[in-house]
Amino acid sequence: MDPVRLELTELMSRELGLFHLPHVSTLTPGIADDDALASVHDPAYIAAVHAASRDGIASPEHGLGTEDTPIFAELHTGAARIAAGTLSLAEALHRGAITRGVNFAGGMHHAARAKAGGFCVYNDAALAIQRLLDLGTARAVYIDIDAHHGDGTQEIFYNDPRVMTISLHQSGVTLFPGTGYPNEIGGTAEDGTSAEGTSINIALPEGTGDAGFLRAFHAIVPAVVAAFEPEVIVSQHGCDTHVDDPLSDLRLSIDGQRQLAVDIAHLAEEHCEDRWIATGGGGYAVYDVVPRSWSHLTAVVAGAPVPLTAPTPQPWRDHVTEIYGRTPTALMGDDAELWWRSWELGYDPEDAVDRAVIQTRKEIFPLHGLDPWFD
Repeated sequence: MDPVRLELTELMSRELGLFHLPHVSTLTPGIADDDALASVHDPAYIAAVHAASRDGIASPEHGLGTEDTPIFAELHTGAARIAAGTLSLAEALHRGAITRGVNFAGGMHHAARAKAGGFCVYNDAALAIQRLLDLGTARAVYIDIDAHHGDGTQEIFYNDPRVMTISLHQSGVTLFPGTGYPNEIGGTAEDGTSAEGTSINIALPEGTGDAGFLRAFHAIVPAVVAAFEPEVIVSQHGCDTHVDDPLSDLRLSIDGQRQLAVDIAHLAEEHCEDRWIATGGGGYAVYDVVPRSWSHLTAVVAGAPVPLTAPTPQPWRDHVTEIYGRTPTALMGDDAELWWRSWELGYDPEDAVDRAVIQTRKEIFPLHGLDPWFD
């Protein structure tokens, strides 16, 4: 989670001209207050974060002071500023000031209602969704394409039939946090309303690349989004799915990650009158992968996609060389060949990705009146 990844993404996006497009504005977030955070987080947990930040007091029961979520000065302030960024996008969207927004510092999807995890303290995407619900949004879809399961966001909305959470990730059998299986389908709301079918997990095998990930996405996500009829999409774009990322075993390219952003943009346009908030997430190849992936995401959100064959901006390259002593990536893409089999071409039981897809379709599709084999 080295902040250099945010610095280099901001610099690349700026040098690509994305912040200066006539229809693009930037928001400067403040610090989310405790009342705002308590819309999805337990007050005792928020108090524990304050104590950890102020006094250095670990709270293992709240996931604070652990190997994957260490404590440090200003822990609360940094996390609450990230949260305020995505919250401000939700409020601007509700006002009609924007239709799309991106906070690539966000995407803290492992933060649960009362526990931190996986470097995540406050779940900014969940906060934005809850704010939109409180302001009158009837249904929201959350799409998570991080290498790791979006467990915190799923937990927060597991019993809420107004929110569909969709996570495509490396199987929990082989990767943290060890959750996100197809049979995690949603629970029941306090009023007895069923939320079954609103938690959707596609647990992909190690080694899945562009073709498999895109096949799985298109075999499931468009159909369930159409069936749910959301009013807004909030997405998490962890780029640790990349082949060069040190913390996962997936093999996507920048090209594939950009395509997924384009596909989610199309879903927002088709089903939500373009209402879409995108966030960052994981991503640990901080020099070569993260800045390109999230600059592409920013460009797609802005409606000004950057060609994969474009060179990386020279001032950005100079900065990477001079400040970090690294040889920067020359092109915005990886020159990958993007192609995937449509589900209409049939199910291959010998293919591990197809087996993962059909497991999810069998669990979820009948709950939405869809045929797991053919729709």
